[in-house]
Amino acid sequence: MKKVLLSVFFAVAIMLPSGAATWVAADRVAPVGAAIVKKNSLPSTIQFKVVNGEADNSLATSTNTIQISSTDLTYTGNDNEVAYVVAHELGGIINDNIGKKKVRSYLKSAIASNLSSDNVLTTAMNSEVVAKRENISDAKAADVMGIDLMINAGYNPLAGIVVLTKMPGSTWEIATGKPANSERAVYLYDYLTYNYPSKITVGYNCQEYRTFLAYIEPQVNERNANKKKLAKFNKAQAKIKAKRTRQLAKYKTTNGLSSWNVTYELLQSLTESEKK
Repeated sequence: MKKVLLSVFFAVAIMLPSGAATWVAADRVAPVGAAIVKKNSLPSTIQFKVVNGEADNSLATSTNTIQISSTDLTYTGNDNEVAYVVAHELGGIINDNIGKKKVRSYLKSAIASNLSSDNVLTTAMNSEVVAKRENISDAKAADVMGIDLMINAGYNPLAGIVVLTKMPGSTWEIATGKPANSERAVYLYDYLTYNYPSKITVGYNCQEYRTFLAYIEPQVNERNANKKKLAKFNKAQAKIKAKRTRQLAKYKTTNGLSSWNVTYELLQSLTESEKK
């Protein structure tokens, strides 16, 4: 009888760690998101919803529901990394990236409608290049906003770099041996280096982060050894920090009211008036 009981005990002991270790990224979005909202004194009405494919947060400010891409979550492996995905989406909303895109698109369409047919193709090609740079710029701004939200909620911000370098990169990055999404990852690292050096010291124990460090450390050492480059870096980072602080304060003061959407609606009303 004792042998039977011991066999049952060991069988249960083997099974329990497996069950206890179960971790599902989608299930962690709600609690992680709630922690970020609470610790940053954001509107308590904000909810999070995991969706298949790409997240569409064009209506987030009116519905108070922020979509989180299931695809993005596949590149996470713990709560810190889920926190980055959630905080990045929040950062984009706080920065009003959707409103910016609407105004930009409207103005580009207005310009194109007044061009001759000979100039339309050239303008369209240039517009694609500009749009790509604008998207990267918006993504970087959302990243650093999200990093601050993560830190305030007690998450390791280096997880943002890890998730970015896990995601697919460009063909050019692969060909040149750069980490995936290196421009955004470097932007995050620089922001942390200037504003939260202690977070860099903590580190992040995974191969993706070690690979990124091997890529970025020679650049950092070169910059720190050059007084002019270091001064320029510090000045740029101070501006980024100040802008981010103003944007977050504005979001809280207006309770998420989109100034870019107001501009977009004004442009539309002016266009309608001209047609009459």
